[in-house]
Amino acid sequence: MHPRSTRAAVLTEFGGTLDVVRIPLPAELPAGAAIVRITRATLCGTDALLWRGALPFARLPMVLGHEMAGEVVSLGAGADRDAQGRPVTVGTRLVWSESVCGHCHGCTVLREPVLCAERGYGFAQRADRWPYAIGGLAEYAYLPPGAHRLVLADSMPDHWAASAGCAVKTVLRAFANGGGVTPGSTVVVQGSGPLGVVATAVARAAGAGHVIVVGGPADRLALVEKFGADSTIDVTEVTDPDERVAQVEELTGARGAELVLDFAGAPTANREGVLMCAKRGTHVVVGLTGPDAAPVPLDVVLSRELRVVGSLNGDVGDLARGLDFLSAFADRFDWDAMFSAPVGLSGAERAIRDLASMVAVKAVVNPALDQEALS
Repeated sequence: MHPRSTRAAVLTEFGGTLDVVRIPLPAELPAGAAIVRITRATLCGTDALLWRGALPFARLPMVLGHEMAGEVVSLGAGADRDAQGRPVTVGTRLVWSESVCGHCHGCTVLREPVLCAERGYGFAQRADRWPYAIGGLAEYAYLPPGAHRLVLADSMPDHWAASAGCAVKTVLRAFANGGGVTPGSTVVVQGSGPLGVVATAVARAAGAGHVIVVGGPADRLALVEKFGADSTIDVTEVTDPDERVAQVEELTGARGAELVLDFAGAPTANREGVLMCAKRGTHVVVGLTGPDAAPVPLDVVLSRELRVVGSLNGDVGDLARGLDFLSAFADRFDWDAMFSAPVGLSGAERAIRDLASMVAVKAVVNPALDQEALS
C-alpha cells in the first residue's frame, strides 16, 4: 500500500508563493507505473523560468522540479526492472527520465525519445488533475509507465543523481549532438549556471585545449574556473555582445572556437555563438532565447561552413551516461561545490527565488527535512 496523498509545494500564481499543501496520489497504479518517496530534488534555470511564468506552456497549479531521485514505495505490474534490466523492488533508489509514449513517430521511426510527441515533463502536469504529483517538490511522486528509470549505485549521492536528471544529461547530449570535443581544440561555453558548470567540466575532461566561459556574475565565473575554465568573459561587465565576440576573437588569435555551446538562452546568444565559431566550427543551441532573439547571421554560417545544431534535453541513455560521468570524475571535480545546502519543502520558495536571482547555482530540496523539524 502507498500513501493516497502527498505534501507538495504548489505554485498557484506566477512569481508568487509556493504553498505546501496536500495533493492526491493515484490510488491504483497502471502497469509499469510506480510511486516513489522523493529523497532529493534539485532545481535548475527552467524551474525559475516556470516560476516567473516566462514559458508559454506552463499551466497552474503546478508542482515544480524535474530533477529528482527517490526510493520506491509501490510498484505497478511489470515495473520490477529498470532500463538496464536490473531488479527494482520496494526500497530501491532510482532516478528516472521524462515519460515517453513509445508509439509515435519520434519514438518509433526516429528512435529519439526526446522527440516523443507526448513526452511527459513533470512541469506540464497540473497539480489538480490526474495523476497530480509528478514534479519533484513533493514528498512522493508518481512515475508514469513510460518514465524510464535507473537503479542508483550505493555510492551515488541523491543530489548528484537528481541533477543528472536534467542538467548533466542535457549537457552530455549537447556535446554528443555537436560532434564532441577534438583534443586540443577551443570550446566556448555560453552560460555559467549549472549547465555551464557541468559543460566546462565535460570540455576539460574531453581534452579541450582552451575552455572559454561567457557568463556571470563573478562568483559563478569563479566557480567555472574551479571546473576547468581557462578564460572567462563577464557579461555583467562586458555588456556589448559585439565586444564579447571581439574578446573571443582575441583569445583565439582571430581564429574562433571549434565548438560553441549555448547554455545561456539570452536573446543575443545564438548570434554571438555563430560569430564566435571558427571555420567549420559548430554552434549547439540548447538555451531558450525567447521571442526577442537577435537574428543569426546566415551569411557567416555559409561563408565559414558552420554547423548549427539544436539539442533538446536528454533521454534515458544520456541520463545513464550522466551518472557514469559524475562517478568517473568524482575525484577530479568537486561536484558538491555546485549545490546549496538542502532545504525542506517549506524552504522551496526561497530556493526558487535564490535561483532566479542567481544567489544559488544548484538549489537542493530534501522533503524529509520538514518532517524532521516537526519531530
